[in-house]
Amino acid sequence: MREVFHQSLEDVQARLVEISELVTVAIEKATRAFGTSDITLAEEVIDADAIIDDKAIAIDELAIEILARQQPVARDLRIVVAALRMSASLERMGDIAEHVAQLTRMRFPERAIPKGLKNTFTQMGEIDVEVARTLTELLRSEDLALVETLRNLDDRLDDLHLSVFEKVLSENWQGEAAATVDATLASRYHERFADHAVTVAKRVAYLATGEWRPDTETINVIVGEAGL
Repeated sequence: MREVFHQSLEDVQARLVEISELVTVAIEKATRAFGTSDITLAEEVIDADAIIDDKAIAIDELAIEILARQQPVARDLRIVVAALRMSASLERMGDIAEHVAQLTRMRFPERAIPKGLKNTFTQMGEIDVEVARTLTELLRSEDLALVETLRNLDDRLDDLHLSVFEKVLSENWQGEAAATVDATLASRYHERFADHAVTVAKRVAYLATGEWRPDTETINVIVGEAGL
């Protein structure tokens, strides 16, 4: 019975890695489409989001089945519950990649990136891709050194996110209303993508160490899990 249980837990971990890999592909395509107005790539991201959703649901169903049949306790229970929460965060990251792609589609054939912010959004996109790749490796290897890497990447994105708001609120900003909306939305999407990744990383660290530190950033992420 214990062997079956541990095989189920390994299956859950493998499925989390699989979803994270799909999310990585989604954010790679979405940010590239956003930067180049590639409508084909944008459509691929939008269409593929349903696959991520289905796989997240499948993990939830497996976790619930484990809870019902195996009735885990202590650390085993924490693993299953954490898997439920991590799948939700990964699914949300896929949704955010889809939102970036939708912005691209909405503004096509024009570019969704407002003038004067191309370099900033290029950096944000590159960091989000690195975030996704790092998170996938963390889920696969459980190398806790990667948790700090993700925190640092998130800090860089927060700084860029702030710079976007400073830009659109400055007296020198000449963008039209649509450009202002696009800039603030896209910046928020990029920033939230990394926030969800950090949430997953903290859950991995909690399972490994048994310590959870609900600092202000973490609380804000948890509260925002249902939205952006």
